[in-house]
Amino acid sequence: MTDFPISGFTAAGLENVRNVFEANFKDMDELGAGFAVYHRGELIASLLGGWADRQKTTPWSADTLVPIYSTTKGIAAFVLASLVDTLPDGYETPVAAVWPEFAANGKDAVTIGQALSHQAGLPGFPEEIDPEIWLDPPACAAAIAELAPMWPPGTAHGYHPLTWGYIAGEIARRISGETLGTTLKSMFADVDFHIGLPASEHDRCADIKRPSALADLGELNDYRKAAFVYKWSAPNRGGAIWREIEIPSANGHGTAESVGAIYHHYARSGGGKLRSGIFEDLIRPRTHGPDLVLPLETSFGAGIMLNTHGLFGPNPATLGHSGWGGSMAVSDPDAELTCAYVMNRQSNVLVGDPRAVRLVEAVYAAL
Repeated sequence: MTDFPISGFTAAGLENVRNVFEANFKDMDELGAGFAVYHRGELIASLLGGWADRQKTTPWSADTLVPIYSTTKGIAAFVLASLVDTLPDGYETPVAAVWPEFAANGKDAVTIGQALSHQAGLPGFPEEIDPEIWLDPPACAAAIAELAPMWPPGTAHGYHPLTWGYIAGEIARRISGETLGTTLKSMFADVDFHIGLPASEHDRCADIKRPSALADLGELNDYRKAAFVYKWSAPNRGGAIWREIEIPSANGHGTAESVGAIYHHYARSGGGKLRSGIFEDLIRPRTHGPDLVLPLETSFGAGIMLNTHGLFGPNPATLGHSGWGGSMAVSDPDAELTCAYVMNRQSNVLVGDPRAVRLVEAVYAAL
């Protein structure tokens, strides 16, 4: 076997996409990865390469599952939109109207739309907590509900890397009576993507090789420390419990094809899964400008990121999300194009990993 077995297919004209995919292994220390491209409802490329394990004994296959970390947010936001659509005031509904405990410490007026667009002022826990609480979603949601905002909600935005998922998950549960992951499986029953991965599927999961250095967060303000830096800022991202619980901001598991299949609904006006009005409300820009947590300018809809930073391809209207370590999914509504990249060797790039970016660039160059 070669150092990096490659399989899959590309449609005619996309041959260079395969070349770039292979080059990621030759030039960029790729371990294992998948890349899928959908265009106008059709899967036009699906590439698999490298290894699912660090020992390089198990080739990456079509069934290999991998966590996509924050790329999960775009999928969770889409699912949650279907539930928000049942509320008379939609995204303008105060979170406290469906989750009364969230009103604590001056958060009674925070709307669902503000919370999902990272305006609630809750990027993390500024005071020490037992990090095990992250592995107990109901308890973690309750603790977040008690927090005082770190800035006046609605006056600024700052990325909520983990807390976003517990807020979104609890909103979903309060509206529907079931978990967001359960609603996901109802909406996309035939798609191999999971928020809350059953133990029976754990053997399909790739090993994760963690980044060798911390991401460059710029000057460390209090918001960035709470979100990323403190020893209690994140759970133990390993083991069966972390896979099985639902963290809609961080622990979705899937393949490149399954991630792309769901994200492709963003490129097709909801793809028949969402009413047009709620889809427009989901993707409408709600924030734009300097992010208090990420060291760049960002723009968010109700959980989905807009391409104001230029890292999701050439079209500013493209929607997408990146995940810790490099995963990325982007959907261009003008071209009806979606690209999804997943991998198991994590880099320390916050948004727009070069491995993913150059694959997306190769797709645009071909089309």
